[in-house]
Amino acid sequence: MKSCTPFRKQILLSAALLHGMSLAIMAQQPNVAGPAFDATTLTYVGEKHLVNVRQLTFGGDNAEAYWSFDGQSLVFQANYAEWGTACDQIFLYRDVNEVDRSPKMLSTGLGRTTCAYFMPGDQHVLYASTHQGGHSCPPEPPREGGRYVWPLYPSFDIYVADLNGELQSQLTHEPGYDAEATVSPKGDRIVFTSDRSGDLELYTMNVDGSDVVQVTDELGYDGGAFFSPDGQWLVWRASRPKTAEEVSKYKGLLAEHLVEPTDMELYVARVDGSEKRQVTHLGNANWAPYFTPDGKRILFCSNHASKRGFPFNLFLINLDGTGLEQVTFDQAFDSFPMFSPDGKRLIFASNRNNGGTRETNLFLADWVN
Repeated sequence: MKSCTPFRKQILLSAALLHGMSLAIMAQQPNVAGPAFDATTLTYVGEKHLVNVRQLTFGGDNAEAYWSFDGQSLVFQANYAEWGTACDQIFLYRDVNEVDRSPKMLSTGLGRTTCAYFMPGDQHVLYASTHQGGHSCPPEPPREGGRYVWPLYPSFDIYVADLNGELQSQLTHEPGYDAEATVSPKGDRIVFTSDRSGDLELYTMNVDGSDVVQVTDELGYDGGAFFSPDGQWLVWRASRPKTAEEVSKYKGLLAEHLVEPTDMELYVARVDGSEKRQVTHLGNANWAPYFTPDGKRILFCSNHASKRGFPFNLFLINLDGTGLEQVTFDQAFDSFPMFSPDGKRLIFASNRNNGGTRETNLFLADWVN
């Protein structure tokens, strides 16, 4: 699935990370009993932060659901044949308290889309789309030698549409990959990932696409960024190839418009890129980060404790890298967490309660500190 956490966030680990991996990998997992799942509460034993969990979608691949500014609506990305998709498209739940089993498609239905987010005022959303590069879904890269990669489609640009799905404007016009955009809670800036410099870096811009500012400049993938509640900080996932072999591999994949999202850590910095520091040093893939409502911790997805790629679960960590706490105890995949604007609810994507299929659904929970 995605490319935001396409490739977002996650990372580009959207449910993509999970679904991109072979079922054979899961079959190799040792048959060790994990925390018990309670189908009545839709939680695993130990998930003390999640109560009143409700499943919103029931089929297909659904991920990267993000709240409106008023906390009433959700925009998300999905690939579900029953909704008329051939690859990821953008959908809207106008009222999360009365979810319709057939949400409204906001994207054009052409090309592939990723990473939608509400604009200030909740009357428009932005998302990345490849539709100007062709009406068909762009092909996914072949898996060679078990290598898992994400495609960085050069035809991705960022667009704004109204809640009827009508395109209103195009925010990016540079050649190459522009995607993974999110909006500051203050409603003044957008952060996104672009390869316009020859590397995958973070940029910010005004909500009308003007005043583009480069934020990161180190070699490696920088993406899936979110603003802090006060709009002063960014958190994102990044790879940092160091050895000659790692650098050669990264640059070689980038030349093919690909990135390998299996070794990422979390970073924070001020919006202008100053005071940057690495938060996690866990190994494997750490991604889909989101600030807690008080701005003091980060909720994120990680498989750092997994020897063979699974499971992915949600964890909390302090901004200084201390206080790591496991939040979910899924045996497969939990990711893309986002707090509601009032901090009382959490939306996330999960493979729980899917009957043993590969379906990823959206779940809404009340958050307990």
